Amino acid sequence: MSHFSALQIGLLWQRLSGFIDEAAQVFVRAAFSSVVRDNWDMAVGLMDSQGRQVVQSTKSVPSFIGTMPRTLAVMLTRIPRDQLVEGDVLISNDAYHGTGHLNDITMVKPVFRAGRLIGFIGSTFHSVDIGGAPSVDARDSWEEGLTIPVCRIVERDVESPVVLAFLTENLRAPHETLGDMRAQFSAYAQAEARLLRLLEAEGLDGLDELVDDILARSEASMRRAIEAVPEGSYQDEIWLDGFDTPLKICCTVKIAGGEIAVDYAGTSAQIARPINSVMGYTIAYTHYALKCLFDPATPNNDGTFRPITVSAPEGCLVNPRRPAPVWARHLSGHYLPPLIFGALARVLPDRVIADCGSPLWNVYFQGLQPDGRRFVKMFFMNGGHGARQGRDGPACLSFPSNVATVSIERFESSVPLRITEKAILADSGGTGRYKGGPGQRISFQVTGNDPVAMTIRHERVKFPPRGLLGGGPGAPGRDLINGEPVAAKGRYALAPGDRVTFDTPGGGGFDSGKV
Repeated sequence: MSHFSALQIGLLWQRLSGFIDEAAQVFVRAAFSSVVRDNWDMAVGLMDSQGRQVVQSTKSVPSFIGTMPRTLAVMLTRIPRDQLVEGDVLISNDAYHGTGHLNDITMVKPVFRAGRLIGFIGSTFHSVDIGGAPSVDARDSWEEGLTIPVCRIVERDVESPVVLAFLTENLRAPHETLGDMRAQFSAYAQAEARLLRLLEAEGLDGLDELVDDILARSEASMRRAIEAVPEGSYQDEIWLDGFDTPLKICCTVKIAGGEIAVDYAGTSAQIARPINSVMGYTIAYTHYALKCLFDPATPNNDGTFRPITVSAPEGCLVNPRRPAPVWARHLSGHYLPPLIFGALARVLPDRVIADCGSPLWNVYFQGLQPDGRRFVKMFFMNGGHGARQGRDGPACLSFPSNVATVSIERFESSVPLRITEKAILADSGGTGRYKGGPGQRISFQVTGNDPVAMTIRHERVKFPPRGLLGGGPGAPGRDLINGEPVAAKGRYALAPGDRVTFDTPGGGGFDSGKV
């Protein structure tokens, strides 16, 4: 029997959510890197003493929300709870225990009250530079950069000089990464103070009893939503551009007894190229898609996902065996929400959207600033959004990732590159009763006196975004250097004055009248 009324739960939830959002703002405002400060490629979360996710910042990347508690579980097998003390902060970026690639670093601070562990404040952020030589030609995960094993980056409020040294010696721009890490320490301090104040004000010894209630309510809400959908087994499959040959992801969604089982049997085997999606990332984007479809309005926490199981054959593209390369794991993982939408379109036609111009497009630039300093910058680009029942798709809106786009002015002020064109591609969205959103054209020109290395890793060039329920496909994407088409996955040397142009894919159309 719950000790909290519905009103109390609502108020306490809002307070928890509020101070975690406040912590996220502290992190972003204090961050050194553009990818955190401008793109919001990060998340902050609160977990109870059992490691159950309770709340996360509302402006968070879905994959980080889904993987943070799994990373904490691994951390606690390496450094058990009874070995943690006040002032510790744990760190790791192991791709197979984290978000799926080395660029995402997860840190967790245990929170104590009266000497007793009561919970964890965690965060994940994208570091553009992680050392090594990340490449679309990587054949194993060891080529992709520095792996930080589970360890303490802070012990009893003192930063570890050893951990800081191996980060400094392995990164091209350590000041950015270390600056972002220290920005998170400030966020932890603020969130911890707010949490302890809340517990004191409410007369609570810890979080666990409150969390039990919150998770139970979220689970019940999700089960009710699932029970309202006809039971059955629903399938879909989708083709990826891949590298030398196309690849396929297959999906079966079974709904029965207020539960959902998602199975990716039939998916192509893992490949020796860095587009494999580790199981944690696969689970995260599967959960995200189902949350969007079934119960988007209730709090997002571990209770929501108790009625859901996810499986995939070991050694396949969405559950690879170590050391398969994974740097660009979004090139398979971002296909999972549209795949699930496609499977459930006929039973949930008013909730699904047609395929978007994703996986997310981005480009890495590396080179020298005019003063000789090295730079590594990433720029995100979005394709058109898929149409849905009753509405055309908007232009250039990110999905399923929700990272923001940096302003042209801020980007140009930080690198020797100029954006010479940024325009909507008219008529690139799919046809139908409701049209897919158009993609965009964006062009960059090297303005410095030194060459610039560019790495791209794009999809939807051979297989454009699909329409849904009778809608037409969106336009495929294109990559050009000085007007000549180039492969969508590769590393290229740009000379001074060279211009590179990207046409992002258009979203799929929707026509439910043809069901």
